[in-house]
Amino acid sequence: MGDVRVGVFLTHQRRPEQDPRTVLAEQLALVRTARDEGLDSVFAGQHHLAASFAHIQPLPWLARVAAEAGEMTVGTGIHLLALHHPVDTAETYASLDVVCGGRSVFGVGLGYRAEEYAAFGVPPEDKVRRFTENLAIVRALWRGEAVTRDLPWTRLDGAEALMRPVGEPPVWMAANSDAAVRRAARLADAWMINPHATASTVRRQLELYDAERSAHGLPPGGERPIMREVFCADTREEALERARPFLEGKYQVYADWGQDRVMPDRESFRMEFSALADDRFVIGDPDDCRRALLAWCDLGVDHFVLRTDWAGMPLASSRRSVELLAREVAPALRESSLSTAG
Repeated sequence: MGDVRVGVFLTHQRRPEQDPRTVLAEQLALVRTARDEGLDSVFAGQHHLAASFAHIQPLPWLARVAAEAGEMTVGTGIHLLALHHPVDTAETYASLDVVCGGRSVFGVGLGYRAEEYAAFGVPPEDKVRRFTENLAIVRALWRGEAVTRDLPWTRLDGAEALMRPVGEPPVWMAANSDAAVRRAARLADAWMINPHATASTVRRQLELYDAERSAHGLPPGGERPIMREVFCADTREEALERARPFLEGKYQVYADWGQDRVMPDRESFRMEFSALADDRFVIGDPDDCRRALLAWCDLGVDHFVLRTDWAGMPLASSRRSVELLAREVAPALRESSLSTAG
């Protein structure tokens, strides 16, 4: 196990009635707090035509974040690769890597919302092929290879990209279903473990991931990153009071969007909050958060991407959570790698 890193996932979503400039300023304040408190990374995701929440797109957003992030890694979690043209993707995310000084992570995934595929004119039955082909093209262009492809959505004849990243960014692939986890094992540098599944499901899928890599003669993944929904406050009661309304609302929207329909083991998000949170969310005081997250270190997790604010949450609440996680939880996670090495 290598050095453990701890970062934050920015919600960068807002309720339609919220002023986007205010939300942007608050999210940037969280970035500065995470930076000043010594956290290692900052991530943001992507949706199109998102119902219930307005969602700023990751490329302009992360370029702005990079100006505040200092030495932090800047990553996408995730880019909807099957929906976008691979040449545009290769050049724009290479550009982001340059803007970040070579400290970017390229997080990709299929997504799950039928509305997005319909809007881009991509038949759902074609999405895996498009995703796989697009990823191969992006990586080849980044490596400076001459790429020839004749596909329904792109034709390349010895194409080469002069706009390349500083160094090829690691590819983290999000995956929910067992089949997608196996795909991540074959095609990506790491499986970006999702925040939605229960811990017991993730533990089972980690075995699938490792077995798939071994079956294809691949070494263990270079990193083992995990996203988790985490909220930390000075007391357990305060953490639950502050987090529940916004986290509960987030997962009601996920259920409306159909996120739980792509989850394994018949998981559903339409349940009472305490049942939904059980074995899935980490909500509590610093001791609670340390215990829950240290358990993942035993499974080789070495990069924690913690989402600790949700649309509508007051900045003071999310900032306090970031401070506590950075000061009282992250050091214990980092020390776990030293004890393992020893």
